[in-house]
Amino acid sequence: MSPLMLRQLWSIVERTQAHVLLSLDDTNLVQWLLKQLRTDSNEVAIYSHYIQSRLPLIRDMARGRSAA
Repeated sequence: MSPLMLRQLWSIVERTQAHVLLSLDDTNLVQWLLKQLRTDSNEVAIYSHYIQSRLPLIRDMARGRSAA
């Protein structure tokens, strides 16, 4: 995974409204984020695994923004 793609992912998470991140189930949230990243088909599995492993953090960040 390139540092640029990681920055893009976290930038997307930060820019996305909290209710969008919290309203999707895990599978759909991963798919939605992958679509936003526009990843190469060769990298989808890598990014999917990374995003899946960070879902609790993504949801915690979204909850924090929605509570503020």
